Amino acid sequence: MADKTRDWDDCAGWIRAQQAAGRRVVFTNGCFDLLHAGHVHLLRAARELGDHLVVGLNSDQSVARLKGSGRPVTPLEDRTAIVGALEMVEVVVVFPKEPVAAIEESELHDTPEELLKLLRPDVLVKGGDYTIEEVVGREYAGQVQVIPLLPHRSTSLLLQRLAGN
Repeated sequence: MADKTRDWDDCAGWIRAQQAAGRRVVFTNGCFDLLHAGHVHLLRAARELGDHLVVGLNSDQSVARLKGSGRPVTPLEDRTAIVGALEMVEVVVVFPKEPVAAIEESELHDTPEELLKLLRPDVLVKGGDYTIEEVVGREYAGQVQVIPLLPHRSTSLLLQRLAGN
């Protein structure tokens, strides 16, 4: 299986080529730390909204800042391989772009806004824990879709069960 991970510029060029050929490109993003049925549900629903699905993955440093100590459980190299192995995913791209050491803490962006500004997908998809108004980068996509979450499916709940809580 070929590696589906692309850098930002390569991903943007690939998206432009797909759009020029009349294909709809869908983008979603997240940590995808421990892949579970809720993730698969979101990715399938996202893929059904277009011809190609691009998944943005938070870097390890970004996941740690967003989710706290001990996260991610699964390192980026493994998360890109796992998400990239899914048939419905065409491309995986990592954000933020800058190495953490190269920028000030106050300038860190754990959202895909800068990436979306470059990629400009046809459809931007987020899970039902967001409203359309809360979706970061929505102004850079042709349309925004919010997919209802599967109840009781989250990495945090899975980790609680594994810990015996």
